[in-house]
Amino acid sequence: MLRRIQFNVVLGVFVVAATGLAQIWSCAEAEDAGSYPDHPIRVIVSVPAGGGVDTVTRIVTDKMRAPLGQPLIVENRAGVGGSVAAELVSKADPDGYTLLASQPSPITTNPLIYKSLNYDPTKLVPIAILSHVPNVLLVRANFPAKTVPELIAYAKANPGKINYASQGIGTTSHTTAELFQTITHTKFTHVPYKGTAPALTDLLAGNVDLMFNELATSLPLYKSGGVKILAVTVKQRVDALPDIPTIAETGVAGFDSDTWHALTGPPNLPADIVSKLNAAANAAMHDPDLLEHYKQLSISPGGGTPAEVAAFIQRENKRWGEVIRAAGIEPQ
Repeated sequence: MLRRIQFNVVLGVFVVAATGLAQIWSCAEAEDAGSYPDHPIRVIVSVPAGGGVDTVTRIVTDKMRAPLGQPLIVENRAGVGGSVAAELVSKADPDGYTLLASQPSPITTNPLIYKSLNYDPTKLVPIAILSHVPNVLLVRANFPAKTVPELIAYAKANPGKINYASQGIGTTSHTTAELFQTITHTKFTHVPYKGTAPALTDLLAGNVDLMFNELATSLPLYKSGGVKILAVTVKQRVDALPDIPTIAETGVAGFDSDTWHALTGPPNLPADIVSKLNAAANAAMHDPDLLEHYKQLSISPGGGTPAEVAAFIQRENKRWGEVIRAAGIEPQ
């Protein structure tokens, strides 16, 4: 009887101690979440320095610093259509100190492009859309076609002889070109690069013939005479290029392509951290300096709640997944 009483007393002490310890842990976790962030945040960009994602990320993260109270350090990790950066972030601790800034492909369609990925894009946590950018059809300065109908005619007369650059396999520039070929019944040769900057460098040098690229990085090259823009690939003309027709105006119906950039986090990123990051990104979208900078680059701000961002990414995944399947792009 005495032993039973002693055991019950010891057990009671243990339960009380364990409960108290659990409460301490819970309070510590709440304090940690409440103090986030308390040191700099790494933002892994999926393209080399100088690309559209890189430019946008540096603009936005600079404005996120004030509401978060910590700097956001941009780090470029290009490769495999953005998958190198996405994999790194997917394996990071879900503490909010390692984030991904990317074009659509590494968080949407890469599973349809690559046979083996070391991460699951659907597990990355949507935080914010950073920007929306019109795409344009660029050709090298001395390309013989001066209009889209002339390009189509030239392509049909020279099947497979036109080379087009992309930011990498599965990127928006790649899938947009595939959509164009499907609709116009033409055949180009794909030359993938590791990002926008090296692709544009070869286009300027005349080593490739054309590229579907975002307006922000194309506009300076067009104004300098280094490339020609035959059309914008969105539904309405853009203010920065009032004399350039939409792709529909040139006779190519059912063609619409823009690009966007998103901020995502590793799997299991806590909702309260997502909320803080989302609020900081949305605050940045209303910053007058950012809006003026975006206007100069012909970029539209993003934003939205985490739920809205997640729904948008799902719609885009479905949209471009259908293009990839229709074009018969085989996983590599």
